[in-house]
Amino acid sequence: MTDEKIIELYWSRDESALEESSRQYGRYCFSIAHNILKNKEDSDECVNDTWLKAWNAIPPQRPNKLSLFIGRITRNLAFDRFKAQKAQKRCGGEFMLVLEELDECIPSKNGVESAILDEDLNNIINSFLHMLPKRECSIFLARYWYSKPLAEIAQQFSVRENSVKASLFRSRKKLKAYLEKEGVYL
Repeated sequence: MTDEKIIELYWSRDESALEESSRQYGRYCFSIAHNILKNKEDSDECVNDTWLKAWNAIPPQRPNKLSLFIGRITRNLAFDRFKAQKAQKRCGGEFMLVLEELDECIPSKNGVESAILDEDLNNIINSFLHMLPKRECSIFLARYWYSKPLAEIAQQFSVRENSVKASLFRSRKKLKAYLEKEGVYL
């Protein structure tokens, strides 16, 4: 089923929209949540919560790209759950490494978590990403959107892990310069 048809199901308040969304994007959403949470049960819960959030958001919103809309909901839910767990357990993991790496170019007195959620900053970062070469952008997104481990990214792009690290380092440096050029001083 196409995204447009699924969105129409949401707009007509047809509950089969949830089934179709789950069928079409369930694995995608689980992957996003699991890369952040590293726990099957928590990831499953985030995915289930995603469908409720999508149900409540569509309408009034009409997403242009359903996969990105649903992926963002999942990512935000997983991120919120991660922060709650971190507050309880003070845990680490791959996602903490990702946040620490981004803290180099997006320092904030409220922490990188708060800065990432800032809508204006998101728009500026999206503009920056569109300026990057496709491969560099894909590596950046694999690490900082999908929270993939360096080894997995290296395997995905058939390069050495050091090449991924170098690419990410250069991208973060470019991002920091771009943010300063845009007048963003965090």
